[in-house]
Amino acid sequence: MTIASGNARRDGSHLYRAMRDVVQSMDDTLPGKFEVTKEGIVHDMMSPGGPHEVTAAHVSRRLEKVMPDELLAHNGTPDVEDVPEGIMRHPDVMVIAWADLDVEGSIDPRTVLAAIEIVSRSNPENDWVGKMRDYPLLGIPIYVIFDPRTGSGAVFTDIHSTPEGPRYAVRKSFVYGEDVTIGEWTIPTSGLPRYQDDAGEMAHVADDEG
Repeated sequence: MTIASGNARRDGSHLYRAMRDVVQSMDDTLPGKFEVTKEGIVHDMMSPGGPHEVTAAHVSRRLEKVMPDELLAHNGTPDVEDVPEGIMRHPDVMVIAWADLDVEGSIDPRTVLAAIEIVSRSNPENDWVGKMRDYPLLGIPIYVIFDPRTGSGAVFTDIHSTPEGPRYAVRKSFVYGEDVTIGEWTIPTSGLPRYQDDAGEMAHVADDEG
């Protein structure tokens, strides 16, 4: 095992904090979502509204219908952050206890019960590759991907050690129209919107959330 010197650790921490400051300064001025990983700053140029945001809202609402009152499926700010690892991510939806959300600043990722991402048109690798690497490293036990490009997704669980670092050991794939189980809760995926060839067109959401 290679142990970084004190100077190296300090330099890494300073670099991370500098990137985080840049991200926070850009959040209010540029469209899209900014995150920090070990590889640098990630900018996801997702469009406001449309299938991405509609999917996040539907998944959040469907989960909250079946979860206990002390939990919520949160799709707002803040970020989840691990300063020693140099990672700051912003899940589209996070399952978390109200008590763990009620903190100043960023969320401790180890209080997040599940992170849910809706794949964007502009940067699908961020969800399928980058966050697949980062979320087990942050100790988030369940990672779920909804992909409006294909009308499918996957649930990843059971973090285990590998030579490349912590990784999810179990993948359960699903297609839209099937029920999906996230932790202890099962929700329908029927009626979720898909990306269309025309970027301005959104698929019809068939079911009524009531």
